Amino acid sequence: MLRAIEETVEYIKRKTENFKPEIGIVLGTGLGGLVKEIQIEHQLMYSNIPNFPISTLEFHSGKLIFGTLSGKKIVAMQGRLHYYEGYTMQQITFPVRVMKGLGIQNLIVSNAAGSLNPEFKRGDLMIIEDHINLQPDNPLRGLIESSLGPRFPDMSEPYKRDIIAKALSIANEVAINCHKGVYVAVSGPNLETKAEYKYLRLIGGDAVGMSTVPEVIVANQAGLPVFAISVLTDEGFPEDLQPFNLDEILAVAAKAEPKMTEILTRLIAEI
Repeated sequence: MLRAIEETVEYIKRKTENFKPEIGIVLGTGLGGLVKEIQIEHQLMYSNIPNFPISTLEFHSGKLIFGTLSGKKIVAMQGRLHYYEGYTMQQITFPVRVMKGLGIQNLIVSNAAGSLNPEFKRGDLMIIEDHINLQPDNPLRGLIESSLGPRFPDMSEPYKRDIIAKALSIANEVAINCHKGVYVAVSGPNLETKAEYKYLRLIGGDAVGMSTVPEVIVANQAGLPVFAISVLTDEGFPEDLQPFNLDEILAVAAKAEPKMTEILTRLIAEI
C-alpha cells in the first residue's frame, strides 16, 4: 500500500505542478454542486490516476479536482466510492490516504442519507457529531504500516467539535435549518426494512447511509481533523415508510445542495 500511495501521490504532483492542497473534500451522491464554487486549476479523471479506484455509479463524475475555494487550496473528490460497489475498504479509503500524502490538513465529507429522527425532515441538513458503524469490514483490518498511523486509533472525537460549532454558528447566521446527530453506516445497496429502520433508531441513529465512516476512520488514523455533513434525502419512519425512488432522492439532494454549499464555503474560509 505504501508503494501504491507514493506512486499515486507522485503522479498527481507531476500532473498538478506540485499543487499543495490544504483541505480535502469528499462529495456525496447528488452533492457535486460545490464544484461550481471552486476556482479550478487542475482536474484528473480517476481512470487516469495510477492505483485509483473508479466510481461505478452513473451519477458520480469520478474526478479529482484541484483549485481554490474561499481562499483555501483544496482537492475535491467529485464522486466517492462505496463498499456496495464491490470495492474493499482499503480501496474505498485509498483516496483519503493519497490526499493526506498530498498535504491536506483537514477533511470535509458530505453524503446523502435517510432520516431516522422524526424531527429531521427530508431536505434538511444534519452535521454528523458521531457515528455507529454497522458495515461488515474495517479499512484498518490487516494494515501494519506504522507510517500510516497508530494500529489502534482513538475515536473519542471522530468529528472535530470546534469545527462543528463553527458550522452550526454559520448555519444560524444564514438562517439555514441544520441539525446535528448520529450517522449510522450500513453496507447497502438495498434500503432498509421497517424493522431495520426501527432498530437503527433504537440504537441511537439520527440518519442512515452507506458511506462516510470508512473515510472518517482512516482520516482519524492519519491524524486529520474531520467535518461531515448529510443532506437528508428521504425519511425512514416505520409508521409511514414510502417506497424508494432514486430520482426523487437525487432531486431532493439537488434542491438542498445549495444550502450545504453555503455552509461549506463559509466554513472553509474559517478553518
